[in-house]
Order: sequence, then C-alpha cells, then structure tokens
Amino acid sequence: MKWITRERPKIDRIACPWLIKKFVDTEAAFIYVPYEQVLEKAKEFDAIPFDIPEVEYTHYQDQCTFDYIIKKHEINDPAVTIIAAIVRGADTDRHEIAKEAAGLWAISAGLSYNITNDYKLLETGMFLYDALYSWATHLYTQKHLQNNPFENLLHEVYSKLLKDKKNTGKTPSWVKDLKEIIQDQIDAQFAFDLKKISTELDLNPSYLSREFSKHFEDLNFGEYVRKQRIEKAINLIENSSYTLTEIAYMTGFSDQSHFTRIFKAHTGNNPSSYRRKIRKK
Repeated sequence: MKWITRERPKIDRIACPWLIKKFVDTEAAFIYVPYEQVLEKAKEFDAIPFDIPEVEYTHYQDQCTFDYIIKKHEINDPAVTIIAAIVRGADTDRHEIAKEAAGLWAISAGLSYNITNDYKLLETGMFLYDALYSWATHLYTQKHLQNNPFENLLHEVYSKLLKDKKNTGKTPSWVKDLKEIIQDQIDAQFAFDLKKISTELDLNPSYLSREFSKHFEDLNFGEYVRKQRIEKAINLIENSSYTLTEIAYMTGFSDQSHFTRIFKAHTGNNPSSYRRKIRKK
C-alpha cells in the first residue's frame, strides 16, 4: 500500500513510516509532496494520507499520528509504547513527556538539515528508529553510569541538599531573571534551551525544572512557553497582516499544522477561524 504525507519530514513523518513498515505493512511505500498537494496526489496514487489535518491518520487531542497508528492497528509492544512517548514529546515540543524526547528532536532536526532528499532522509531515519527500538526492547533500564560507585553517593548528597534547603516563602530572585529571559526570547522565535538557561541563572537544571511551576502559573516549562507562543500569535493575528504560515514560523512552531493544533487547544478555535472572527468585529 502507498502512504503519502508532507515533504521535509522530521519526527512523526519518519517515525510513522518506520512503525508502518515494521508492524502494519512490510511492503508499504511512502511519498512526500508539498503540503497543498497531499490530498490531490493521494487520490491520484491511491495512497493513504497521514500526518496532515482532516484525515484519519493524524493527531488527536494531545496524541500524534504515531499514537493513532498504534491504537488503530492494535500494536501491543512494550518497546513501541516507550518509543511512542518519546515521539510524542519530540513531535509536539513537550519534552517533559520523556527525557529522551529532546534528544530525538535534536538528532531528527540535524538529519533533516544535513539530508535534503526526503527519501534518503527516510532511509537514514529507519536506522535511527531501529536503534531506538533495540534500546527500548533491551536497554531501557540500563544507565550509562550505572556501575559508577560515585553516582549513588552524589545523588544522595544532592537529594539531602534539596531536602534541607529552607523555604523562606519569598519569591527567588531567579524567577524575575527567568521571566526576563523568556520575554527576550519571545522576539527571537523561542530558542529555548533549559540547560543553557540554567547555566545563565546559575541553577541546577533539575532544580529549575522542579521549581518552575511554583512561580509560573502552575505550568511546567513547556506549557508556559507554549502559552507565551500562543499569546504572541494572537497579538500578531489581531494586529498584523502576516499570513498564518508566517505567524506559525514567527512564534516558533515547526510547521503550520502543529501551530493549528496548539492554537485550537488554547483558544477553542483554529487560527483561520479566529482571524475571521476578529475581522468581523
């Protein structure tokens, strides 16, 4: 069977073909075309469209297309379940879902940058997901430093330090600094790097991640950043003539379909509907 989706894949549009080939259809063939041609070419080639809005194989609520394929085809493999969380976190910019998600995004983005031919990129990506599957099947619980005699001692010392740290009830000074960093990055397309920010604030990344929600509207780091993105998008929709594709790019979203999903989740309307309502006022 033929499957068709948008060109220039990164996460879901590489992960889904791997999943389909391994568990659904070993003879599957995949076609990449410009976004606006997907549905037309799907009819022409008798292919199943995936990972675009308004088709069966797509995102649902906070789940990505990879999740839907697992559900649709009843794939009951523990390793695939592990990979699904990583893919979901990487594909939707919610790296807090799985600690490996940020790494998958970095590697996938790097591959897409280095390989401009989508079919060569898919071929290379298949090796990546084969490796991820082997890790999830055989090495998931193994730690790189698990045999290091100092690791547990360091962990115990750090845990005790956090436990003994007195809470004065005052807002820490780093909160104000972090808000300024986030505000600065809003106009630089949200190039957020939690590790780099932690270094700038002279804080441990784990501590910053754990304490963040206490001072930022009960939202974790990813949720707060997405909220800021949508607020900027709303401002641009209401006060500029930029296209929605341009606004998606300017607010740091990887593509317009991702922007549409997140915008609708926050506002209850997709961006085009929201713009029409604004113009009628």
